[in-house]
Amino acid sequence: MKVWDVEVKVWLKPSVFDPQGNAVEQALATLGHDGVSNVRVGKNLSLTVQAPDEAAARAKVDVMCQTVLCNLVIETYSFTIQERTAEAAV
Repeated sequence: MKVWDVEVKVWLKPSVFDPQGNAVEQALATLGHDGVSNVRVGKNLSLTVQAPDEAAARAKVDVMCQTVLCNLVIETYSFTIQERTAEAAV
């Protein structure tokens, strides 16, 4: 069984108001950081998955995203996956 390092990014869909992103945007402007707009706040998740191959690992992560990690009504997600090498395991 191979080990896969996964990075998942989840964020609100563009049509959903992001109050946290709005607060950050206003704070940046208040602190003098001009020219910043469309701030969106999301979440990053790092996890390790065991699967026989990349396709199985991707399928496993996709199911986890659709059922647990992401609220598909208001959020969207993407992920990257990389096989863990012997050096990375040490």
